[in-house]
Amino acid sequence: MADEHANRESFRIQAGYCEAMAAPVTARVCRGLADGLTRETRVGARALDWAGEPVADALALRLVGGFHALHRARVDAALSAVFEGRTTEGVAEVLTGALRRHDAALLPWLDGPPQTNEAGRSAGLMTGLLHLAERFGPRVELIEIGSSAGLNLLIDRFRFDLGGVGAGPDDAPLAIVPAWRGVPPPRAPVEIVSVRGVDIAPVDVRDPVEAARLEAYCWVEAAERLARLETAIALVREHGVSLEQGDAADWVEARLTEPQEAGVTRVLIHSVVWQYIPAERRERIRAAMEEAGARATAERPLGWVMMEPDRDLHRHEVRVRGWPGGTPMELVALTHAHGAWVEGLAPPFGTRDYVMRRGPYEG
Repeated sequence: MADEHANRESFRIQAGYCEAMAAPVTARVCRGLADGLTRETRVGARALDWAGEPVADALALRLVGGFHALHRARVDAALSAVFEGRTTEGVAEVLTGALRRHDAALLPWLDGPPQTNEAGRSAGLMTGLLHLAERFGPRVELIEIGSSAGLNLLIDRFRFDLGGVGAGPDDAPLAIVPAWRGVPPPRAPVEIVSVRGVDIAPVDVRDPVEAARLEAYCWVEAAERLARLETAIALVREHGVSLEQGDAADWVEARLTEPQEAGVTRVLIHSVVWQYIPAERRERIRAAMEEAGARATAERPLGWVMMEPDRDLHRHEVRVRGWPGGTPMELVALTHAHGAWVEGLAPPFGTRDYVMRRGPYEG
């Protein structure tokens, strides 16, 4: 169990991560909270006495999201001056004052981890899908765990330019065009025939309150991300997504037993969720995929695409596995946490197991 020192330090650790992610205002807020939190408010007392793992629990960004929501609502001029970068000194004092004024409004933000449903991460997922499409053919059926608000369930409605390799409809309202590094992905056609997802606590962005909460978790520096988020939310409201509430392991096991259309590759996808799934359920998902993989045929293949973080190096790894075949999970690309860039790797691909590290949250 953490103590007050470790809980304060988690804000400083998050600040360092924010600085590495070119988010100086958010870093400044994290450092201000590390210095300024007291037990004078319920929020301060709860944060300083946090009983879990403060870094892995994203304690800092739970509270940052609440402050950002207050700024977006324009209810505290002094706080907004911090978020707009006009106040760079005495930030701890400003935040302490805002805590006193908005203690009740901020307290619920500590109840759950940030929901960062970043549509830009679909660039990494599509990169992996292109590798599977080259191997098994264009038609894919996607099942996603940890879908949050379901924004990446819109992957069939996005247009991608991945190092000059295109995918998706030309007239899509949202274009995903990361800066490309390294080797381009396979130039293979992809036809997504269905997309379904599950989340333990789905966010319904048709509700303006829930949508505003999701937007508050988007760091204040990230204007491009926020614009992308607003477009994706509008797409969910217009078209809907197939998103269920449930346990990831139960859901994957059930989906893998369903009939599979011939000529379609069934693919499990996920991004920045693996660390939040309890170990026992992760092992159930692995076992279910191995069992389904053993049954896979050339007519009914199975794939797995994950985009999960290497927090030590402030980057994410795109790994791909396909059945039938004995090739282990392959590392095919590296990405920025929010999809700002993707680096395609050249074969032979690395096949070491993914090493999960519970580090600072990307936001």
